[in-house]
Amino acid sequence: MPLHVSQAPTPALHSVLAALGSPTLREASTPALRSAEGPLSAELPLPVHVLGVTAPADGPAGAPATRLAGWRFLIRGGEVTLAAADTLRTAGGWTFSHFFEGPYLTSTERALRQAEASGSPWQPRLLSVPELYMLTLWLHGDPDADPALGAPDPADVLIPLAPAPPGIAAHRPHRVADLLPRLAVRLAPPPLLGSTA
Repeated sequence: MPLHVSQAPTPALHSVLAALGSPTLREASTPALRSAEGPLSAELPLPVHVLGVTAPADGPAGAPATRLAGWRFLIRGGEVTLAAADTLRTAGGWTFSHFFEGPYLTSTERALRQAEASGSPWQPRLLSVPELYMLTLWLHGDPDADPALGAPDPADVLIPLAPAPPGIAAHRPHRVADLLPRLAVRLAPPPLLGSTA
């Protein structure tokens, strides 16, 4: 069953297409884009959410909180993914941020193939955990949900992308209910010196 890829906001897509059409693309972008021949396209838009864990004063300890931080597009030349493009929300709307290459590209494509093979009707998103330098493919169980909203549901699935933090295997799918408590322990602030727990 195909994944239910969300439609990115039109200004986000237009900002990436403008960057791809810029005369400075060949000078300021990644090596793969500088050497690319032929037309480039921005495909497979994925909303990028950032995960935080609420402090006890803000809500129940360890409760997941997410916010939409941007949209990521895979940049393809022919049949090959060459780079990715990130967009950010600013006071003036969506704007292009940067192009990049690296292991997350191959890992994202591999995780998407895993998700498609599962046969479930997922809405793919990316979930970033900046404090752990971790990125996961977040498979949201409601394919018709607004991709900009919502926290991970316990039944949703997270596939850590490579490179994953120590102790977490890349490309091993986890239910949110199983993985988030492990991440919350790592994100919890250390106890104050001299305090007893």
